[in-house]
Amino acid sequence: MRLFADSLACRRSSRVVFDSLTFEAGAGEALAIVGPNGAGKSTLLRVIAGLLPVLAGRVGLDPAPEDTPLAELCHYVGHRDALKSALTPIEQLTFWQAMLGGTALPPDEALAVVGLTHASALPSGYLSAGQRRRLAFARLLVSHRPVWLLDEPQSALDAASRDRLAGLMADHLARGGIILAATHDPLGIPARILELGGRS
Repeated sequence: MRLFADSLACRRSSRVVFDSLTFEAGAGEALAIVGPNGAGKSTLLRVIAGLLPVLAGRVGLDPAPEDTPLAELCHYVGHRDALKSALTPIEQLTFWQAMLGGTALPPDEALAVVGLTHASALPSGYLSAGQRRRLAFARLLVSHRPVWLLDEPQSALDAASRDRLAGLMADHLARGGIILAATHDPLGIPARILELGGRS
């Protein structure tokens, strides 16, 4: 399995953010997407996740599973953690598992992996920024998808949580997964660099 982009281009409003972008990442490989602010790091992840349209070129998985869009094979964790403040962590993960399908870990086990068992029954609005970030990563564990798209994954995490995240990413790669992460910081795992140009 490999994720590929061939002469990919995307426009936001009237500006072409990137064009003629070609790359690939194979099973068990991570790409760290780096570049200045405005270079298109987050935009690229959103294009792959199916949240923004492709202006030109193509992006996909090879071999491509029949009748399954690329977006449905990706987990996307953006800047916003996509959590409902009134729901508990268990309720959040139960909802996401039912919606995403591809069942993997039960919600309580996913919370244990990210160190949030003690907060499982609290409304998520009471969680700190770092805890909310860890809950967003627990979503990766309750439903299996081969491609992880992570936007500034270390944001709001302390050193211990960054180590925990590095472990999760290493496990995903060891199982043949693919990771693309837009980042300004080292990921804590071996990763090839995909550098985007642009302006600050």
